[in-house]
Amino acid sequence: MRDWPEKKLGFGLMRLPKLADGNFDMEQVCQMADAFLANGFTYFDTAFVYEGSEEAFRKAVVERHPRESFTIASKLAGWRLKEGFGPEEMLAETMSRMGVDYIDYYLLHSLQESHGTIYEDYGCWEFINRKKEEGVLKHIGFSFHGSPEYLEQLLQLHPEVEFVQLQINYADWDNASICSRRNYEICEKYGKSVIVMEPVKGGLLANVIPEARKVFDEADPNASSASFALRYAASLPAVKVVLSGMSLMSQMEDNLNIFADFKPLSDTEKEIVNRAANVILSSKTVPCTSCRYCVDGCPMGIVIPRVFTFYNMLQSFGEHVRPHSLYKELVEGGAGRAADCIQCGQCEGVCPQHISIIEKLQDASAVLDV
Repeated sequence: MRDWPEKKLGFGLMRLPKLADGNFDMEQVCQMADAFLANGFTYFDTAFVYEGSEEAFRKAVVERHPRESFTIASKLAGWRLKEGFGPEEMLAETMSRMGVDYIDYYLLHSLQESHGTIYEDYGCWEFINRKKEEGVLKHIGFSFHGSPEYLEQLLQLHPEVEFVQLQINYADWDNASICSRRNYEICEKYGKSVIVMEPVKGGLLANVIPEARKVFDEADPNASSASFALRYAASLPAVKVVLSGMSLMSQMEDNLNIFADFKPLSDTEKEIVNRAANVILSSKTVPCTSCRYCVDGCPMGIVIPRVFTFYNMLQSFGEHVRPHSLYKELVEGGAGRAADCIQCGQCEGVCPQHISIIEKLQDASAVLDV
């Protein structure tokens, strides 16, 4: 497939910087977008369900830069079809929010066994193919959180797919639930280009535990932990874009430096990354990426990702005052406690990381609800 950007870094718009009032910090978003484009990078990624993200992209990029200077990817959320949206209406809303008359890369969002059939039921495959023929969509693909068997089935049924967006990072490469390696190898088998999401696992690999950081220091004490994770993903031959959900200008600057003159990991660096992965995977932290898919449907109002953030702070750093203080502030603000979980399982059904959330909430409650 042609038309991939020359430089592999993609700007993921899921975790944009926010002000104290919860609104996007548009001044910083604009500065980050300007720096991204000024350094020769072009690929932006958003989705219908990233609240406010498509509008923020319009304000920061579409209204301020020539259309030919950037490419944009967005996604059709199948689970929202049950709420009255049709594929046509959802695409029209996305294009209106972004202020564009075509989309460079359009994806069916988060295919997995639990809700993959909804895209068949609502004719979404036929829809995106028709829109590609009309020129409204330039390239079509899907993001994926399912099993290798299901991925192979989809690629056999839909050979028209040009690319697949996969969760790939060194911590999940051989994970039995995420299956990064096996899913990547299936894409290679079918000749599909790969977009990488969660290369730093929602920030967990940008701020690794001290024992893992010591391993990286042996290779380069001046290189950020995130740089090893991003270069790991970008070194894979079928990978065309590595998405980074940057929330700060400092993160943007670090990532631009990593990809400005990109160098794949050497064999020695690969071994160091594998050693760091073994250290991280032996810890007791919860591999939550803060995607928040579990939050809206929780009947007890538990802000699960933040609970796990505080729990991980205790597990990784042995801190006691700060995570307990933050947890207390969260609960006093009206959120449910970890102990309030009624084990309904709603959260586990939508978790892309396949975390045993009920069990992990019990672990978190044991140290936070004290």
